[in-house]
Amino acid sequence: MRTAIATVSLSGSLTEKLTAAARAGFDGVEIFENDLLASPLSPEEIRARCADLGLGIDLYQPMRDIEAVPADEFDRNLRRARHKFELMRRLGADTVLVCSSVHPLAEDDDALAAAQLHRLAELAQDFGIRVAYEALAWGRHVSTYDHAWRIVEAADHPALGTCLDSFHILARGSDPKGIEDIPGEKIFFLQLADAPLMAMDVLQWSRHYRCFPGQGGFDLAGLVRHVRAAGYQGPLSLEVFNDVFRQAEAGPTAVDAHRSLLMLQEATGLATLPEPVVPTGVAFTELVTPDAEPVAALLGALGFARTARHRSKPVDLWRQGEARVLVNTGPAARRDGTQLAAIGLESPDPAGAARRAEALLAPVLPRRRAPEDVALDAVAAPDGTELFFCATDRPELPSWTDDFRPLPHAEPAHHLQRVDHLALTQPWHQFDEAALFHRTVLGLPAHESVDVADPYGLFRSRPVSNADGSVRIALSVGPAPTDDSARAQHIALTTDDVVAAARAFRAAGGRLLAVPANYHDDLAARFEFADGELETYRELGILYDRDADGVFRHCYTETVGRVFFELVQRDGDYRGYGAQNAPVRLAAQHGRRPVG
Repeated sequence: MRTAIATVSLSGSLTEKLTAAARAGFDGVEIFENDLLASPLSPEEIRARCADLGLGIDLYQPMRDIEAVPADEFDRNLRRARHKFELMRRLGADTVLVCSSVHPLAEDDDALAAAQLHRLAELAQDFGIRVAYEALAWGRHVSTYDHAWRIVEAADHPALGTCLDSFHILARGSDPKGIEDIPGEKIFFLQLADAPLMAMDVLQWSRHYRCFPGQGGFDLAGLVRHVRAAGYQGPLSLEVFNDVFRQAEAGPTAVDAHRSLLMLQEATGLATLPEPVVPTGVAFTELVTPDAEPVAALLGALGFARTARHRSKPVDLWRQGEARVLVNTGPAARRDGTQLAAIGLESPDPAGAARRAEALLAPVLPRRRAPEDVALDAVAAPDGTELFFCATDRPELPSWTDDFRPLPHAEPAHHLQRVDHLALTQPWHQFDEAALFHRTVLGLPAHESVDVADPYGLFRSRPVSNADGSVRIALSVGPAPTDDSARAQHIALTTDDVVAAARAFRAAGGRLLAVPANYHDDLAARFEFADGELETYRELGILYDRDADGVFRHCYTETVGRVFFELVQRDGDYRGYGAQNAPVRLAAQHGRRPVG
């Protein structure tokens, strides 16, 4: 289907918004009146710019407080409308959005509203314009879509129809099934927005917290199915008011927006995309560093052995069990320290995973490689992390390990087995985008987000994972846009005995994150432990959690650059991440400086 986005959904000048929408693949735009009024371009120049970009102007909006008002007020409204219709003719827009009135003089009189909308539609028809009447969820007398439709039906004019807005419908808890009773040709426009489920004033909810489809809690797929069943053939258009989106860069936001509509079309059967290829494990993590010494010391203390080196690049492979860490000291290494730059995802069909990613607008990354190197497809996640789709030592597919030549090495330790999970802190304005990306592109369902107390604000986290937990990624956003310390990343490694692993790490010269004594004192009040057990946890800085399904024990290394490791022991069927211990960890890390 045709797709569109309201200019109010993006940041920047009108020309920046139009360019971002076109580059992201949208077919059209809704031009918000404030964007036009603030633009130095004339309506004719805006029309030409849209044509050059391949964009249609699908809607001009909004016109407010038109109907059910006293006669003298309505006469003023008609004069205002005539000016707007003339402007729209210059602009090349043929549909205008009229919101249900919130005017203090508006009367609770459907017959009056219908008669005045009929007169407005007559005037609009003279200019070749259609009027799409929308029920605002906070409208003074008309606040539901079915009420708005009854007024449109009573007005009975061919240039008057209704606009359906998913937020106004679903935020009020209206049943969208009734949409199927509206003739499709009278649904002039469909506006879509998701939103987190919140208990707050609906106007404030609407103006600040809307998000793109798939990022909130509304059943947009169900609503779109009802609209399609009614016979609607117009565009799917996004109208999203969001404080973060209106401050973020327009280009990436527009791409995220279009991806959300592709996902929605797939969910409703309106588009066919390559099938999701869910990763089955973490093949490797790649650390990029300007100085390999601190990283090597940390990995060595953890029990990893340097087992191989890339045949054409300054990249070493460190291995322990099924956990593999690449250490890259190439020219791309950042000067601000070690960082987690790439993740290799074990994929049953790497080529299919890449096709899925490309279809969902994930940026495919160019890769410098020698002719003999294994061809690996990689895309960029919203935070810039490179994601490789690969196979490890599987005879039916090329293995990425074929690019590495073995090195003489001592046998790795056996305390750590594999990657338990990865924690990636997102740029403050890309948290929702990251959750949608990992769900749609990688096929990893997102779980409920949690807020964690940080010494300087709230740290928000939302995990995504495959069904068996072999791939777990915790997506987080720090408490403040300027808080660089919140951009730390970490790799959690699983063990059958966290106490033994922690002791071995410390005996090898590793430094564990110190945990305040107050934390372990509180544990004694909350749980019962065997004799000496709590003292061991106190000595090693091990944190503890227990739920109905199992027990979670974990501890942390000190940070190198932006990266630290977590040692994790899961007993029973514990599926969480020790979220209630996170405030203690965050506070302890704020008190320590990275070591390299």
